[in-house]
Amino acid sequence: MGLKLVLKKCVPHAWHSRLRRFYYRLRSLWYRGRRFTCPCCGHHFRKFLTFGRDRRPNVQCPGCGSLERHRLLWLYLKNRTTLFTEKHKVLDVAPMQFFQDKCRKLPNLDYISADLSSPLAMLKLDIAHIPIMDNQFDCVFSYHVFEHVPDDQKAMREIFRVLKPGGWAILNVPIDFNREITFEDPSVVSPQERRRVFGHEDHIRIYGRDYTERLKKADFIVTVDNYAEQLGDATLKECSLKKEGRIHFCLKPQ
Repeated sequence: MGLKLVLKKCVPHAWHSRLRRFYYRLRSLWYRGRRFTCPCCGHHFRKFLTFGRDRRPNVQCPGCGSLERHRLLWLYLKNRTTLFTEKHKVLDVAPMQFFQDKCRKLPNLDYISADLSSPLAMLKLDIAHIPIMDNQFDCVFSYHVFEHVPDDQKAMREIFRVLKPGGWAILNVPIDFNREITFEDPSVVSPQERRRVFGHEDHIRIYGRDYTERLKKADFIVTVDNYAEQLGDATLKECSLKKEGRIHFCLKPQ
């Protein structure tokens, strides 16, 4: 990790994406094996990498950097949607490198990524103020984004607005299912206090079981799919997934 940080500081910013891909290729070779499979990059590994503040083992794919939530999303998109087989105009908010690389190569997708600050994104925009006309996209991905957004309700309504009638979005956030009501405190502003209160320096709320209702307030028809439970123990183990993984599938009515 130290060498990675040194290289990022020494290499021009425009080359960071290439550096990241090169780093992942080298790491993929080092960890190759047969114990785990990443559905996102399709490679096999002897182990996945430790990740997170609590240093959980076998979480991050050495080949593409995907985490458990990304691998679950990929399987869901492949098995439950037509994203990879039919024409779609896609808006991806806060893109992951591997997902953007894959989607941009698919001939059936008109793919656009967006973020307020990420150098990976194709467009720079505030998700609560999307400068795009109504009814433009067949699908939108906003994966672990709303917990960073001051006005998450406005962001949800903006995503609803830019979706075409009949379009769909996957709008997942980290949820504390022991908490009934989402917790927010606008007075907590410093990174240190946010880490203490919300668990991360850049989070501004902890979502509870009312998250689905918050999405419905933006007029989405929401289906919460406990998809991980349906994959079977063998797939969960092979792909290193949590059994409680859920997908929030949000439909804009026709």
